[in-house]
Amino acid sequence: MPGRASYESVSPVRTLAEQAFSRAAGAPLVTGNRVRLLKDAAENYPAWLDAIASATRTVHFECYIIHEDDVGRQFAEALMEKAAQGVRVRLIYDWLGALGAASRKFWRWLQGAGVEVRCFNPPQLDSPFGWLSRDHRKVLIIDGRIGFVSGLCVGQDWVGYPEKGIEPWRDTGVEIRGPAVADLELAFAQSWAATGDPLPPETLPAREQIAPEGDVALRVIAGVPNSAGTYRLDQLIAAAARRTLWLTDAYFVGTTPYVQALRSAAMDGVDVRLLVPGASDVVLMRALSRAGYRPLLEAGVRIFEWNGPMIHAKTAVADGRWARVGSSNLNIASWIGNWELDVAIEDESFARRMEEMYLEDLRSATEIVLGARRRVEPLAPRRKKRRPRIGHGSTSRAAAGMVRIGNVVEAAITDHRALGPAEARIMLFAGLLLLGLTALGILWPMAFIIPLAVLMAWTGLALVYRAWELHSKSEAPSPSMQPRKN
Repeated sequence: MPGRASYESVSPVRTLAEQAFSRAAGAPLVTGNRVRLLKDAAENYPAWLDAIASATRTVHFECYIIHEDDVGRQFAEALMEKAAQGVRVRLIYDWLGALGAASRKFWRWLQGAGVEVRCFNPPQLDSPFGWLSRDHRKVLIIDGRIGFVSGLCVGQDWVGYPEKGIEPWRDTGVEIRGPAVADLELAFAQSWAATGDPLPPETLPAREQIAPEGDVALRVIAGVPNSAGTYRLDQLIAAAARRTLWLTDAYFVGTTPYVQALRSAAMDGVDVRLLVPGASDVVLMRALSRAGYRPLLEAGVRIFEWNGPMIHAKTAVADGRWARVGSSNLNIASWIGNWELDVAIEDESFARRMEEMYLEDLRSATEIVLGARRRVEPLAPRRKKRRPRIGHGSTSRAAAGMVRIGNVVEAAITDHRALGPAEARIMLFAGLLLLGLTALGILWPMAFIIPLAVLMAWTGLALVYRAWELHSKSEAPSPSMQPRKN
């Protein structure tokens, strides 16, 4: 039978692809789920609040930033109301993300109402540089039966400021029902354990304990520092895409290997598109992203800049059958440094909705091209929008930008790769910055010496303390060496 022969020839290839994806992401494919695509705060926030209102046992909420504004207070009141009803409400926020966004009074207000609040990775004396790793996840799980994964934090920016004529931030999330919710609970438990006492194992549902809700297969990729699961998967998808690869990213600062993967796909005939902000809440981010456009454009990658205040979504859709939604940006901070959470969905119906949403987004974007003089410039005049106010932003994104600056400077000094004209702006910025710091050091040397001495002393004390801790553990007798009592 021709059909059977075809199946036998394709099945091993699919099996191999399944194995490659699972190993790259470090996450198994979970079947039997129902997934709903949610666009912007207008669809995400009401779904979150309705789910919280329906909770009878647990609410687990992990969010990089919760702003102390009208939107943040609305969520706080919803969480406190459930805690008052006897529901176990557990909340994790990131220390650096919330810095300047919410006060200690705000968190004490929640705790006083019975919400179990934990702060992720505040500064510690024994870890001078530990603050560089952030919990950038955005996940909400209700009763172990429904979960939400997105790029949205909680705040007015996502709702907009109609009275000022400022539109909402563009963002994307998903609602998940089915066995994969068990993987979301496990990811939350991982973060909860990193901030204090772990959750009792019996409170975590197993996949087989959750009834199937649909026919969608997906992977929950719970990224932790140095695991690089999402990075490996992103590169694999770039290599495997045959027709289309459409990306949306809020803080694009691609690594050289990933940029090369996108270039190779485009030169092989794949329709590669990248949608990024036209204006960013992080100073210098647009310039840093634009500095990497030229090699992509030369290879045939199409780049679009969002015309509105900010596009904050982190999504991908490939070949009309694979999609990713979550918190990871296409930069080294998300891929390597942060705690992130994404879902990779293998479903043609969902991917088709993602493609339709992407094409709709492009109607509100301006394509960037190489002009007559090979300069990076808009294809057409940009529709005028009110510039967004510079908000809190994300320090990890700024860190990713500094990594890109470092890569360009290092390449210029060592001459180990060719630099393009697009990188001249970064080199100029880095050169002027170094000259300015040199002048500052000459005129006010103590401004350099004192902070450097404090940092060295802090690092030295931290190393001594860690060494003492390790030595104490090695000196302590193991349980098998304890004297027996007769």
